[in-house]
Amino acid sequence: MTISSDRSKLIGLYNSPIGRKIITGITGLGLSLFVLIHMVGNLTLLASSKAYNQLAHFIDSLGILLYAIEFILLGFALFHIVVGISIRLNSLQARPVGYSQIKSAGDPSKQSLSSRSMAITGVVLLGFLALHLASFKFGTYYTTVIDGVEMRNLSRLVIEKFHHPVYAFGYTSVMVVLGVHLRHGIWSAWQSIGLLNSKISPLVYAIALVFAILIAIGFIILPLSIFFDLIS
Repeated sequence: MTISSDRSKLIGLYNSPIGRKIITGITGLGLSLFVLIHMVGNLTLLASSKAYNQLAHFIDSLGILLYAIEFILLGFALFHIVVGISIRLNSLQARPVGYSQIKSAGDPSKQSLSSRSMAITGVVLLGFLALHLASFKFGTYYTTVIDGVEMRNLSRLVIEKFHHPVYAFGYTSVMVVLGVHLRHGIWSAWQSIGLLNSKISPLVYAIALVFAILIAIGFIILPLSIFFDLIS
């Protein structure tokens, strides 16, 4: 009875508009945290290839824990995408005629180009994720030896890829898209899980904007530095 009741509650949560917004909010914040950690990890290559490879080796050495984290992240991503698209489709059905102009509506909706393009930027990021994994996680496996330990030379692969203009500027463009997605997404996530009120909403909106800009810049620094031979 308890399992059946819990299952019914979960299905009810998924089927309700509020429940779906809560799901996208929680998964969105989780993915934003991962993006921040991933960006910080990337920046270690600016320090040295040795530090970058050692970090990558440490992550790989987590073994089953790494698989568990990847499984959770995959689940978050799938739920976020599927539910987000569902919300967007329902919104289009409710208002089939688009607005003639796109501009910020201010409080409380925070409608903007960023908010209206969430589905589009999300699809772009999904396609990028698949390409990114194919290029790096499952890309050429170079090896190196650091302090007597053989490990993957991931820095060589990253530097090799970002010396190509298509990768360097394509990656840069997608990171701008990520920033646009995060600009509205962070604020919307806090709103969806009911943690905003009229007093703190402007502050969270401003923080979301700053966070989005810093994330985009943090990711863009690496490919451009490599392409223009600022690091090697």
